[in-house]
Amino acid sequence: MKENHMMTAEDVAKELGVSKGHAYKLIRELNGELKKAGYLVIAGKVPKAFWETKFYGYNQSNQTA
Repeated sequence: MKENHMMTAEDVAKELGVSKGHAYKLIRELNGELKKAGYLVIAGKVPKAFWETKFYGYNQSNQTA
């Protein structure tokens, strides 16, 4: 099964225990940061790696396989 690298508003809502409306607001904010940094964004989705960095302080070098 293919691993999904993007989180949807439904994923964010479940993860944080908030409404989908609030999840969309958070995604817009995160995507704004990405866009300002020069990245392409997809409306209503946020990269899982960026999500983990912003909410949990993870980064790729801290994770072990």
